[in-house]
Amino acid sequence: MQYDHILIRYGEMTLKGKNRKMFIGKLHENLRSKLRHFPKIKISYSRDRMFIILNGEDHEAILEKCSEVFGIHSFSLAIKSSNALEDIKESALFALRDAGNVKTFKITTKRINKDFPVGSQEMNHVLGGHLLSNTERYTVDVHNPDMEIRVEIRKDATYITSKNIRGAGGFPVGSTGRTLLLMSGGIDSPVAGYLALKKGVKVDAIHFHSPPFTSERAKQKVLDLAKELTRYGHEINIHLVPFTNLQQKIFREIPNGYAMTVMRRMMLRISERVAKKEEILSLTTGESLGQVASQTMESMNAINEVTNYPVIRPLVAMDKLEIIDIAQEINTYEISILPYEDCCTIFVPDQPKTKPRREKVHQFEDPVDFEQEIQEAIQGIETIVVKESDLDKVEPNFEDLL
Repeated sequence: MQYDHILIRYGEMTLKGKNRKMFIGKLHENLRSKLRHFPKIKISYSRDRMFIILNGEDHEAILEKCSEVFGIHSFSLAIKSSNALEDIKESALFALRDAGNVKTFKITTKRINKDFPVGSQEMNHVLGGHLLSNTERYTVDVHNPDMEIRVEIRKDATYITSKNIRGAGGFPVGSTGRTLLLMSGGIDSPVAGYLALKKGVKVDAIHFHSPPFTSERAKQKVLDLAKELTRYGHEINIHLVPFTNLQQKIFREIPNGYAMTVMRRMMLRISERVAKKEEILSLTTGESLGQVASQTMESMNAINEVTNYPVIRPLVAMDKLEIIDIAQEINTYEISILPYEDCCTIFVPDQPKTKPRREKVHQFEDPVDFEQEIQEAIQGIETIVVKESDLDKVEPNFEDLL
């Protein structure tokens, strides 16, 4: 006997009423994509569970992949048994003996098949008695057991699990729309992208770069960050905007203290036009309230004026250490701290306004015609599609190319 299935529990999306079928279908699609390198597996699903039939594939590797799929509340290795009582007893006994160094256990039975002749509580006693009479070193502890053996009795079969693994949670990516993530090379924006993905949003990214002031290394850094996010989003379109001429004009024409505010307004204007062209309905940023001059309440008010698109700010109430914790967890932190400057760090005003006012922004911005530079930036956009399969490619060290 061996574990031959992985049982997946949905969690939050089971509350989505008539939309639940769409959510489950999207999760099925995403899981199939994530597990594409395991050709023998089969995936089936019902209203409240999804089942991966292992067919001899490496279950440890598949469990690890499952932990990166949003929309999964929890999952477990499972034994599929017939509904014959003797088969269920033997499967539960295998699960206990296979568990290794445990001393106490409990049985929790869920009788979904109401035609099954034995009730849930009675099954707990029947199975517990069977395990105790066929082993010597175990005792039952219903309050704080070392191991909980769960038994789900369904119409077609019974599933026995012994370890409940917490899933990534959230909604399946692609089930709640698309957003355009303003992505720098820093720590915050990849984390904002990750949290948007967690809520089921498909993420495109837009990055502003200013060659020759920003290097190819800085550009590659952003592509590498996007690549890490494909662990959760499978595929990300990243739009690279040449920003040099527009940025130079801003810092030439706008007083130093307001240049950062106007620069952010230009980024939002361009982002909105790209979003409209790509039929994306929202923008997402890595802004955290009070973190830097452009992220005060006054700055957000002045910057946000140029768009009526929803601007999603998943990090707005987080502390920096909380953001760093997530960045480390999703493997973007070490890339983000590489010392390659982006366009937001090379043109930094000496004393940026922390409390810019809209009327002052208009006073400085309105007399200057930026439209030609905005159009040039949009026309110069290079779009690169980053895929999860790129994570498997071994790239040469940049230093080796020199």
